[in-house]
Amino acid sequence: MTQNFGNAFIKKPPHKHEPPVPEPVVRSALAGKAPAAPKPTYAKIFRWQLPEDRMQAPVTVEIVGTFTNWQKVPLTRDHKADGWQVTIPDVPAHKTHHYMLLVDGQPAHDKNSDGLAVPHSPQEKRYQMMTSRGPRLFMLFAQTK
Repeated sequence: MTQNFGNAFIKKPPHKHEPPVPEPVVRSALAGKAPAAPKPTYAKIFRWQLPEDRMQAPVTVEIVGTFTNWQKVPLTRDHKADGWQVTIPDVPAHKTHHYMLLVDGQPAHDKNSDGLAVPHSPQEKRYQMMTSRGPRLFMLFAQTK
């Protein structure tokens, strides 16, 4: 009798005339979820004007930074505003970006920046500007409205 009681807990194979029981389907946690929404971006206008102490107009005015993957983007001359400007259309939001304005290839002051940052990467060090506190880049606090 001990043998019969012990067999009660052993899983018995289904009889030939019984339908097989399907195994449960295990799905990953990501299955069935909608694709991720695109990350928020916004357009940012950068402007630069010729300083009062400089008489000669530059040949080139460019911007370079994390939002351009450190590729130079030219600013165009706006004669009505007496300056140069460019609109960067897809600045990733909710992060701090580093950038530099280049006038004839040299770092130039941006009075509209959100602050100064210490350069860390090789790209940042390439475009750094010397200040009284050491090398710096400009910061842009990219927030959506």
